[in-house]
Amino acid sequence: MKKWKLTASAVFVLAVIVALLFYNKHRMAQATPKGIQDVFYVSVENAAKKELSESLSLVGVITANNDVNVISETQGKVTAVFAKVGDYKSAGSVLVQVDDELKRAALMGAEANYEKAKKDYERFQELYKQKSASDSQLDQAKLTAAVAESQYIIAKRQYEDTKIKTPISGVVTSRLVDVGSMVMGAPQATLVANVVDISKLKVKLNVTENDVFKLKVGDQVSVTTDVYPGVTFKGKIETISSKADDAHTYPIEVTVLNDKANPLKAGMFARVNFSNLDDRSGIVIPREALIGSVKNPQVYVVENGVAKLRDLVLGGESGTSVQVLKGLMEGEMIVVNGQNNLVDGVPVQIVK
Repeated sequence: MKKWKLTASAVFVLAVIVALLFYNKHRMAQATPKGIQDVFYVSVENAAKKELSESLSLVGVITANNDVNVISETQGKVTAVFAKVGDYKSAGSVLVQVDDELKRAALMGAEANYEKAKKDYERFQELYKQKSASDSQLDQAKLTAAVAESQYIIAKRQYEDTKIKTPISGVVTSRLVDVGSMVMGAPQATLVANVVDISKLKVKLNVTENDVFKLKVGDQVSVTTDVYPGVTFKGKIETISSKADDAHTYPIEVTVLNDKANPLKAGMFARVNFSNLDDRSGIVIPREALIGSVKNPQVYVVENGVAKLRDLVLGGESGTSVQVLKGLMEGEMIVVNGQNNLVDGVPVQIVK
């Protein structure tokens, strides 16, 4: 019983203390109706009208201007090889010779047959003029000459195919056959060699949908590589695709002339700098002042010591600055530091 009375007394005392605290707080609030108001310290900058110079820098992969796999169009044994990896070959140069003995014999027979049929046809034409040959005899001679000519063309092509040539001028990057190797023609043609033309190179890269309309075919660009620090190559935009890929980017190709003093190779990485984009004048603010999402950018503006949240419409970017198309006027003070602690309408104090 005595313990219960002590517990009850302790609870009563605690209740009295809590009541006194609330009473004192209420009296203090009445003494200062507005209460104690927090002030947030911020740094600001003035929104200024400037020239915004746009630039774009992207990394792409260097590829050969032309890359050709040379295949065999005939069947037979390789009797001679005239190229090795690293050799430069002009278009039409023979890389590999295939055994041509039977093809040459077939060509000789087809050529002789064609010459005979052609002369027979010429004779029948003369006889027909003299009315010594009938229409059917002339038509038969013409048909025989045409068949012989087609057989001669086929035999000549088959003979020429024994000399496997490169269709382009370039450097041999691989050779897959040697003397004694067997090669096959279509439909299972043998891959003989690979030849690339790197006198002119292409840099392939992708640009976003926001940037693709700022570029046009023929624009001059500068190209740099990590292999040659400080060396800049001149190039131009060769093609811009009209269709986006799965990532909603648009493939473009930039052509660059290869430099003998600083030669580039296919497969290297290169940085393409698009520096001739349109310069625009407008209100420019630091990017660090922005809050909110990319789709809904906002900024705090200080008016009479109070932070006001403002919606913006942004334009282009240049380094750490962004262009404001709508939402700000020149000279307005925007918060660039401390904005993450603010809400719309709170008092602020500017710290210089």
